[in-house]
Amino acid sequence: MSGRLTQRGMVLLAVLWAIALCAALAMATSTTFRSLAGIVRIDRERVQADGLLTAGLEAAAGIVAALRDAPPAERTTTLTFATGSVQLTISDEGGRIDIGKAPVELLASLLRYVGAEDDDAGIVAQRIVALRDIAGQARPNDAQPRPSDAAKPPAPGTPDQPAAAPAPFTDIGQIADIPGMQPQWMAAMAPLITVFGSDGVNPLTAPVAVLRALPSFDAEHLDAFLDMRSSPFVDPERLSFLLGPAQKYLKVPQTHVVAVDLVAGTTGGYTAAARVLIVLLPDDKQPYRVLAWTPISRFARTGVVASLEAH
Repeated sequence: MSGRLTQRGMVLLAVLWAIALCAALAMATSTTFRSLAGIVRIDRERVQADGLLTAGLEAAAGIVAALRDAPPAERTTTLTFATGSVQLTISDEGGRIDIGKAPVELLASLLRYVGAEDDDAGIVAQRIVALRDIAGQARPNDAQPRPSDAAKPPAPGTPDQPAAAPAPFTDIGQIADIPGMQPQWMAAMAPLITVFGSDGVNPLTAPVAVLRALPSFDAEHLDAFLDMRSSPFVDPERLSFLLGPAQKYLKVPQTHVVAVDLVAGTTGGYTAAARVLIVLLPDDKQPYRVLAWTPISRFARTGVVASLEAH
């Protein structure tokens, strides 16, 4: 009798263990499916955000094309779609100071504007010029990598040739590690500098902060300068004359490289941002060319956008 009870107890114990095992497997399967569903949802949101960024870029290129010969002054537009919205801000890279072409006195003035002492500004400016000379010697023009080599553009407008002559720098961050350069200076300069400009600053599109950073800047005539610039038929030469000695650092470029800052948000709450540099060339087979596509991380986005808006 006792043996029969023992056998029944063992069977009951085995059944209970089997039930527990099945419950654990069911729970694990449910968790796995929930995880997979979450991954699929995130991937879908990411694809939608990428689509919004591409749509914003296409719209920005259309806006620039519609300007024709007019300077691409800074402007912000928000587009809304069924999957979300994208904010795009257009600005002219020619209105910034090109660290690969600007004369040393302009670089020194810029460094003083962002807080460097006179001696430090002169030393760091000389080091920037020395670094770009070394970079230019190390990479001859016919062998230098194109800015698009490291880019991650969408399919439309993908470049197959550089839009301008090669430059010693391909990214403004390349001067961040120069001895003597302070992180706070670099952060303050970032919205004011470029590697897609010229040896002068475009007076028609330069932000006020860039104008104030010019050597021998005439602050007394700034309001008159801005009033004249806002007129529909402005003469660049007369406009530059208002800034006195600083006019030698002003120049209207033949080709405009445009920065497009994109911030997209899906209806599901996923956000993405990128900074894209494009150029529209006359009689080109492509509607526009992408020179650089730089994703902006979620954590850095707020500071970058705020910095851009401040300048």
